[in-house]
Amino acid sequence: MGSSEQHILVTGGAGYIGTHCSVQLLQEGYRVSMIDNFYNSVMEAVDNVKELVGPSLAKKLQLYKVDLRNIDELEKVFSLNRYDAVIHFGALKAVGESMQHPFRYFDNNLIGTINLYQVMAKHKVKKMVFSSSATVYGQPGKVPCVEDFPYIPMNPYGRTKVYCEEMGKDVQKADPEWRIIALRYFNPVGAHESGKLGEDPKGIPNNLMPYLHQVAVGRLPELNVYGHDYPTKDGTAVRDYIHVMDLADGHIAALKKLFTDEDIGFTVYNLGTGKGTSVLEMVAAFEKACGKKIPIKLCPRRPGDATAVYAATDKAQKELGWKPKYGVEEMCRDQWNWAKKNPMGYQKKA
Repeated sequence: MGSSEQHILVTGGAGYIGTHCSVQLLQEGYRVSMIDNFYNSVMEAVDNVKELVGPSLAKKLQLYKVDLRNIDELEKVFSLNRYDAVIHFGALKAVGESMQHPFRYFDNNLIGTINLYQVMAKHKVKKMVFSSSATVYGQPGKVPCVEDFPYIPMNPYGRTKVYCEEMGKDVQKADPEWRIIALRYFNPVGAHESGKLGEDPKGIPNNLMPYLHQVAVGRLPELNVYGHDYPTKDGTAVRDYIHVMDLADGHIAALKKLFTDEDIGFTVYNLGTGKGTSVLEMVAAFEKACGKKIPIKLCPRRPGDATAVYAATDKAQKELGWKPKYGVEEMCRDQWNWAKKNPMGYQKKA
């Protein structure tokens, strides 16, 4: 069966990673159904996906405004289409917010995923690529993080990802026909090179890149750097940043593995670059890309944040044949291109 026949359901499809991944899927010849509740995303992003892929591929994209917590709505989408696999992005993802509103995270990330598994099982769709996260490692005893490290999540968001992974293992054990790949993302950044898609968080950004973006275009006065006394080269936290287009390609590689490997069972892969970059190094790279000085304010550490986390990427390279193409320079270049063209994100210019 050629990929042109294969129909992929993408939950959270209108979100940051969902849109970039959907573009890649359509360009690779898959049919795509997006579902999204638009809690953290906007319709303009979906319109831009269609514009990017052109009218003939846009015909292969369907959109359903559905909340995963509403099992009847979800059921309806599955009864309208025959899906070959699901890529499950639909979740809330801010560490800080999860510390303040744990119930919001349990409700959205856990109930949504339970419903999805139930409806998939009922409709015999037994292939899933699951969006997991490096937060499941917490503050690892050593770095880089290898897939078989123990779970040590430090916040409710990370814990929801652990529970969802465990759920996947149980589902697969109970019915060996299931094939599930969990991709643990490190820190996705950057934007589509066209500048038509990018990250557009509502409210004050929780992640470094959109924050830099908003300071660079004058929406925010300065960048808050949380923690400058970490035991790292410059005192700021170290993370593994990965270009969102590399991440999208990782999903296509995982999908192909699901369709070709009968013994995948439940398998986990890290998606990162394998290199750690400190917050101040990232600021310097972004200043270079945008040609501006970014004013910073040193703040105390945030609860739930780890010192240094970066990925061991050998397993994805060996088993998925995937490796990242882009470095920090390209991440900043594409982020700035998106920022420059869309200073207010997807909001139409006033």
